[in-house]
Amino acid sequence: MSATRTVLPEVSTRRRRTDQVMRGSLVAATVIALVPLILILYYLLKKGVSAWGRSGFFTSDPNGNFFGNPGGIRSAVLGTLEIIALASLIAIPTGIGVALYLVEYGKQGTFAKIVRYFVDVMTGVPSIVFGLFIYIVLVLGHVGGSFTGWKGAIAIALLMLPVVTRASEVVLLLVPDSLREAALALGAPRWRVVTRIVLPTAASGLVTGSLLAVARGMGETAPLLFTAGATFVATADLGQQMNNLPVQIFTDITSPRAEIISRAWGAAMALVVIVLILNLVARLISRRSRLA
Repeated sequence: MSATRTVLPEVSTRRRRTDQVMRGSLVAATVIALVPLILILYYLLKKGVSAWGRSGFFTSDPNGNFFGNPGGIRSAVLGTLEIIALASLIAIPTGIGVALYLVEYGKQGTFAKIVRYFVDVMTGVPSIVFGLFIYIVLVLGHVGGSFTGWKGAIAIALLMLPVVTRASEVVLLLVPDSLREAALALGAPRWRVVTRIVLPTAASGLVTGSLLAVARGMGETAPLLFTAGATFVATADLGQQMNNLPVQIFTDITSPRAEIISRAWGAAMALVVIVLILNLVARLISRRSRLA
């Protein structure tokens, strides 16, 4: 008994030509999008590597010395990590919690629609507006002192919150409803379905979405100018003014001295490397969670 062969219709010349044009357009668009990224990385490596090789670049603080060694970026790195850590502790659990409510409990209710609307509005608000809001409410209000690291963390958390919420909502919607229905049919309460089924299934996507928010918050300058202030001294006290990489880059790049401008390029390269390391760690965590 001979097998039946399926004869596919011949593709017309016009369709082949259209396919080639579209493929070429996509390749061209990809190249155009990669050109700025490659140039940025090239200039960071070209101008930042020399700063990294300078003695004490990562182990000393800026000293304000105009003629001698201007110091390094230790206080800026520590301040950035502390502010982002506190902002992440605020924004990531809150954003995932809001997304869980919208997906698991709110569904298409009126309140859920209002929440989605305000989340979308927050996504488009310029970062300087959040900085001004915290400046007016907390800094001018002298709540817990003047310029402090925790106020900068709150401003960054407001920036991160809508990104975490929208990314988490999209990921949670990808969890098959059959998993939820199977667990509910076995008598599991809703909270156990969320903690044991939904969150572990969406863990890798939630980590990726959170890292997108962290990457955005880590590079913001305007909110920290209005809230955290600027200082050369390294400190672990979030109740004091704190140095950070974006503000130091902003102030250094306007200096007339070549060594200080070089420090700005080195700080920018350090910021990119920190974000890269965080993304690599997140990928390792998400890969292990999928294997488990």
